[in-house]
Amino acid sequence: MTGVAFEIFGISIYWYGIIIATAVVIGLYIAMKEAERLGHNSELILDFCLIAIPLSILGARIYYVIFKWAYYSQHPQDIIKIWHGGLAIYGGVIAGIIVSIFFSRRRKISLWELVDILTPSLILGQAMGRWGNFFNQEAYGYQVTNPSLQWFPFAVKIGENWHLATFFYESIWDFGVFFYLIWLRKRKKMKGSVFLAYLILYPLGRFFIEPLRTDSLMFGPFRVSQLLSLILIIIALIIFFIKKRYHHSKDEQTEA
Repeated sequence: MTGVAFEIFGISIYWYGIIIATAVVIGLYIAMKEAERLGHNSELILDFCLIAIPLSILGARIYYVIFKWAYYSQHPQDIIKIWHGGLAIYGGVIAGIIVSIFFSRRRKISLWELVDILTPSLILGQAMGRWGNFFNQEAYGYQVTNPSLQWFPFAVKIGENWHLATFFYESIWDFGVFFYLIWLRKRKKMKGSVFLAYLILYPLGRFFIEPLRTDSLMFGPFRVSQLLSLILIIIALIIFFIKKRYHHSKDEQTEA
């Protein structure tokens, strides 16, 4: 298992990059079709992605480097080497949300409608992106020493040892969330429901999978992703119930 897929004129093309690029193309297509279904010009999504994708990658890298500063302060030349992995999903999500806020105001589209359009593509990208971790031999869990449990997909062989296949667990969870959001987006009664469902469901899976990993970003004794997952779930639930109460109140006023 190697991170290099092939070489062109001496330039190594990595599986990580191929998978991410494929996820972007598929996700862009899905989001553009959803925008058209809702009556928007599909170019709106293309314009957004041209801004959001590079900034989200930058945010994902900055987030990772910050919590791995003990290493990168000694190896600054490695900071730009994203093809070796080291993109923290939550950093990319935070950057994407910030871009969404400014973009929605500038293009005069509802922020909640914009993020609902984009969210299924986001979680699909995360589901596919976890396989980049497989080729980079990262995001795996604790060593599995019991021979009867040394089989994929429960475990994955890294070097000479078997480890919990946490990248696979999260990928399957993310695919499940993706299909649920695709189902939800045509049945939602309130703008923002798809995005808020994502902010609850993805962190929920991450919260339980993260303790199994050996490469978690740490903040003192705490796993950063677990803490942030818990915070996001609480915030999303609060916003959901506030919006739901406002939505019901508005419906009652309309009926009156």
